Amino acid sequence: MRRLFPVTDETAAQAPKGGSGPDGADRAADREWSLRELAEAYAYPDGPEPWLRANMVSTLDGAAQHDGRSQPLSGAADMRIFGVLRALADVVVVGAETVRREGYRPARAREEFAGAREAAGQGPAPAIAVVTAGLDLDFSLPLFTSPLVPTLVLTGAGAPRDRVAAAEAAGAEVVVAGDGTGVDPGRITGVLAGRGLRRQLTEGGPRLLGPLIGADALDEMCLTLSPTLTAGDAQRIAGGPRVAVPQRFELAALLEEEGFLFGRYRRRRA
Repeated sequence: MRRLFPVTDETAAQAPKGGSGPDGADRAADREWSLRELAEAYAYPDGPEPWLRANMVSTLDGAAQHDGRSQPLSGAADMRIFGVLRALADVVVVGAETVRREGYRPARAREEFAGAREAAGQGPAPAIAVVTAGLDLDFSLPLFTSPLVPTLVLTGAGAPRDRVAAAEAAGAEVVVAGDGTGVDPGRITGVLAGRGLRRQLTEGGPRLLGPLIGADALDEMCLTLSPTLTAGDAQRIAGGPRVAVPQRFELAALLEEEGFLFGRYRRRRA
């Protein structure tokens, strides 16, 4: 793992003599980072306000999936960062379609992060919050029946009563975040923060990320650029209606390992 941005004194000191050279700066630091180093690089901002970050992967030609799943685009370093981002979060927000396609399971406790989570007032693992209108989910899965922390089902006030009852019978906590049948994406961060879940992470998919962008709810984008090409008609990382004015984010950090680029972008503040 190499830090390409921001350029620090350490980065500059490790650059090859005569400049960064064809292999880039920070050559001597091209090693596997510890979980602690990754946690420091991706720490949430301090403060009482909720912070919603997204973590997504894209190919060089813009695909967010291959054969309907994101896992084939990933790699070892991407999975380490995936695990660290979960370990730092209070809650992981995910769309129902992604739960079905990716075979979501409950978040697990990580011994390496147990002390830090306890010190931060967090539970042993983040809750999973599934965003759904119709609650067309298999409530017999471990995600609902045996999570370490109860799974949340975010839906609208008009959601089907029988499906709400099925979710609750399985042990899930149903949370209303919309006045109609579905969720109002602009209410998600506030509803979760009201439950003490300030450090928020969404793993998409595109059908959820798009509305969150449209609602101007996203504070940070963690984007893995996978050194792969897929062509085809795969989705981008965000779908849905376009925003009226493109939202501009600032690059906060850029890491690299084995050709994968790991960008961290933050919302521009006025």
